[in-house]
Amino acid sequence: MENRLNEMMKRNSELESLISQPETIADQQLYKKLTMEHSRLAPLAQKYNEYTKAKKTLEDDKELLAQETDKEMKDLLTVEIEELEEKLETVEEELKILLLPKDPNSGKDIIIEIRAGTGGEEAALFARDLYRMYTRYIESRGWKTEIISVNATGADGLKEMIFSVSGDDAYDNLKYESGTHRVQRVPATEASGRIHTSAVTVAVLPEAEESEVEISPEELRIDVYRSSGHGGQSVNTTDSAVRITHIPSGLVVTCQDEKSQHKNKAKALKILRARLFEIIEGERMAEESQKRRSQVGSGDRSEKIRTYNFPQSRVTDHRIGLTLHSLETILDGELDDLIEEIQKYDQEQLLKASK
Repeated sequence: MENRLNEMMKRNSELESLISQPETIADQQLYKKLTMEHSRLAPLAQKYNEYTKAKKTLEDDKELLAQETDKEMKDLLTVEIEELEEKLETVEEELKILLLPKDPNSGKDIIIEIRAGTGGEEAALFARDLYRMYTRYIESRGWKTEIISVNATGADGLKEMIFSVSGDDAYDNLKYESGTHRVQRVPATEASGRIHTSAVTVAVLPEAEESEVEISPEELRIDVYRSSGHGGQSVNTTDSAVRITHIPSGLVVTCQDEKSQHKNKAKALKILRARLFEIIEGERMAEESQKRRSQVGSGDRSEKIRTYNFPQSRVTDHRIGLTLHSLETILDGELDDLIEEIQKYDQEQLLKASK
């Protein structure tokens, strides 16, 4: 472990030197890449400094204890040595977690896609609830959102909502949300009071740089048309809506929320690039089979990951077997406890796999 730590601390020093060089600052793409790498190493560097300081103090105390003749001082040193040994054990475990292989998408901005699944209008209403939950959580973290595409229903529900999130650790905290979210509750329209089960799918996609996913113009078919509102009502008198078809994969992305055709095209390309990157990442992770088995879920949007039970005010995450009786606060965006438990479980599984 110490050899690996020394290598990473050497890299940390190299990064600090590179970031301060004028030629790096002039190349904004390189500067962003190096600063992101440095920020990921910062917690490790801080913890390693804590570790080396405690280790040096422990060695000094042991030397003093061997030479000390005063009983009271020996007792004090013995207590301090025991405390330092306990601290070193704790810090070593924390370092092991920090040394786990980093997700290559760590630190990236993300695109979240929420879609109503089985359950008709009730599913669309719950899709709206999930969108509100995520935006409340995102606001509490100080991150920024931008709506890319929205398909609403007449009853205040959402058939589909696509939005981007930018901010430190956005991907690292929300990547576990991909999958099927199931809701059990009595719909407002249900006269007999029967509990219905509906489902909403969530996909969390890391935003891909143009250099990560190269798309040739020849691979695209781009159609423009007049955007419309509910029931086909025209909301734009120009052909500003854009539909992009990626011919090799068959992926189709549409965007009509902006009045500018140029802006709609840019947003549609952003979604397309993220979806293609998701396919590439899936192939990469399939090759890393052990790592995939150790993760919390597969990230597959068809996998049932969570149930929200309204009658019992219960939220159950099926991947880690966690049940919390705090449905209202969770839907208000207080996701920290839930996400921390999932991250903790994920780290435990990765630690087991690394042994």
